[in-house]
Amino acid sequence: MTTDATGPDVTEQALASLRTTADPRLRELLTALVRHVHDFARETRLTQEEWEQAIGFLTATGQTCTDTRQEFILLSDVLGLSMLVETLHGHRAPGATESTVLGPFHMTESPVRELGADIDLVGGGEPCVVSGRVRSEDGMPLPGALVDVWQADDKGFYDVQQPGVQPSGNGRGLFTADAEGRFWFRTCVPAAYPIPTDGPVGGLLRATGRHPYRPAHIHFIATAEGHAPVTTHIFVAGGEYLDSDAVFAVKQSLVQDFAETDDPALAREFGVPNPFRHAAFDLVLERTA
Repeated sequence: MTTDATGPDVTEQALASLRTTADPRLRELLTALVRHVHDFARETRLTQEEWEQAIGFLTATGQTCTDTRQEFILLSDVLGLSMLVETLHGHRAPGATESTVLGPFHMTESPVRELGADIDLVGGGEPCVVSGRVRSEDGMPLPGALVDVWQADDKGFYDVQQPGVQPSGNGRGLFTADAEGRFWFRTCVPAAYPIPTDGPVGGLLRATGRHPYRPAHIHFIATAEGHAPVTTHIFVAGGEYLDSDAVFAVKQSLVQDFAETDDPALAREFGVPNPFRHAAFDLVLERTA
């Protein structure tokens, strides 16, 4: 049987080939994918040369991935797909902390640290204390909640980007909230930074005239029994790129003041030089059924 490649025949045959897929969700996903990709090719009159270039780009994206670099997550991020998927499934109860993208640098396990520990193992940045509580949407504290933290240094690099320069685990920590749900740690104020541009995603940004920068932020994953985990950031208020984040991840509720604090007694309590910057906020989790 002949097939008209510009008409519906090849699409219908491809869709028919999926009808025996045993997993209904997989069948639904693949059916929609084939339909939309075929419609895209028809709408744009995709050429063989263009499709070969696209395959080359995706191949190079996969080849760029390593144990400490995830170029496909980066691609998903800059296309807005990561944020779209997060938004579709990130609905929270009123008052619960809003979620945002995981990002490509949660590639290693954060070292377990004591409350109040300094995750800036290099030093030299502006001293900062981050503190808050993990609590339920009804205000009840969540003792024993886990708070996973990772961030870039004051120059905008993660530890996995600078092996041999930054010690492994720099800017990372896994903390357990105390009996009142409180957490706190020392660090440096993170810097805005460009996402990696030496791979295929960087080439895509240059081709589309986009900048690669993310506003300064700290990542969190908070988990507690009986509650939905949340993956989120806090962004440094007043910083650059809050209105043009390369991965579209800024939400206004996540922009936090890293207040300049001149309080010798509080500085002694936290173990930092005075004055220092202080970001105080709560991580609010939604109860599960």
